[in-house]
Amino acid sequence: MRVPAKAFALAALAATLAPPMSGAAVADAPQTSLRPQARPVVIAGSVTAASLAQVIDRATPAAAPAAAPASQPQTTPRASVILASASSLRPRLRPSALASSGSRSATPQATPVAADPGFTAWLSGFRRRAMAEGITGATFDRAFRNARFMPEVIAKDRNQSEFTKSIGDYMDGAVSDSRVRNGRREYSRNTRLLSSIESSYGVPGQYITAIWGLETAYGSYRGKTPLISSMATLAYEGRRGAFYEAQLIALLKVVQHGDSQPENMLGSWAGASGHTQFMPTSYLGYAVDHTGDGRRDIWSDDPSDSLASSANYLAKHGWRRGQPWGVEVTLPANFDYTQANGPERMPSAWARLGVRPARGQLRDYGNARLLLLAGARGPAFLVFHNFDVIKRYNNADTYALAVGILGDRIAGAGDITRPWPQGERMLKRSERVELQRLLTRRGYDTGGVDGILGSRSTAAIRAYQRSIGATPDGHPSVALLSRLR
Repeated sequence: MRVPAKAFALAALAATLAPPMSGAAVADAPQTSLRPQARPVVIAGSVTAASLAQVIDRATPAAAPAAAPASQPQTTPRASVILASASSLRPRLRPSALASSGSRSATPQATPVAADPGFTAWLSGFRRRAMAEGITGATFDRAFRNARFMPEVIAKDRNQSEFTKSIGDYMDGAVSDSRVRNGRREYSRNTRLLSSIESSYGVPGQYITAIWGLETAYGSYRGKTPLISSMATLAYEGRRGAFYEAQLIALLKVVQHGDSQPENMLGSWAGASGHTQFMPTSYLGYAVDHTGDGRRDIWSDDPSDSLASSANYLAKHGWRRGQPWGVEVTLPANFDYTQANGPERMPSAWARLGVRPARGQLRDYGNARLLLLAGARGPAFLVFHNFDVIKRYNNADTYALAVGILGDRIAGAGDITRPWPQGERMLKRSERVELQRLLTRRGYDTGGVDGILGSRSTAAIRAYQRSIGATPDGHPSVALLSRLR
């Protein structure tokens, strides 16, 4: 659950973001992680940099390197779809270029500590700070016995590029036929485990399986970077020194408690690790010992503790038993699109406006809002409280939607009825800034020119769309920007 501060996404719809994840990049898998983390926050249609790692399909587990998930809840800049690490589909400020090939046993080459005098000096000061946090000298020495300064990690952190893809391309990768097929296999193979987890935490197994699939292709791409070395390197580098020092101290507490050994703690170069990509600080707050062996071991090949920890994370953030995440709906021909992405109503109230479930019936499970990620041309969804709980794992609408749809498919449901519009990419941050600037110049109040498309920017877009006779869905498209130019 790169859940609190991570950085990965669809090349990724990135969101932003993550449950226990907090600010790290996705595992060194392919460029396609959707894992949670201190994940970047998605704002009004945009995804945080870390949230969207490129969506690359991992056909069969252990096949060619696929994508690794991002990290957990974290504070990260917002961005449009970002190609975080090379292997995560989860949203969040996740570092991009992650090594995606190689076996899990192979670890990136590292430069000995002695090769960088500055790192050695920093380590001496950090030792004192760690001991002030309760870390013993024995634990510290044991953890850093084979630690290395890793300049390549700094290079990755400084070279995260912003890529944009269409939401359709992202969703097609996140909910691909192979991901659904592999998910159904793992769901069936782990029926007893998932039933036990649902009984304990109330989160249906298909959604935990979906997170597992989006984060690490069902455990196939968990990352192979030694976490102690990578976190120490990033903490020393200084740009987010305090954040990474906190992650490093959390790792030392894991070692001191006996949950795992330093040599077994491998993951993304940005800190997310385990089957569901937790950041170290998220691990401390939400990891659980589901196997009963006395250790919260998310690094084991056995996914039990990881999957249960993700369920615990969602439960602790307010998951409501028995409530769906959402449902695809159809809209009447004369629908008022200003009702989208805003007001919440009971499904019965939406029905009176002509909003109907695409399949079956929909009970009043609670208030829901209408979500149109691709505007009037794309599929529509009513999403409930649990949709926002999933976003706590990775703060991106695209990630939460991928988890919901993939989970439903894993449990046997069919695909959505309305296809995603193809060929229209998401706007880059520079283009979102330009969009706001052009709207402001025309007299529309966007609430600022910062690339963050919030409610006022959406209202401004709708007002402009009405002025030119377009459907006022508030969708920030390339075509709209071109028209403004």
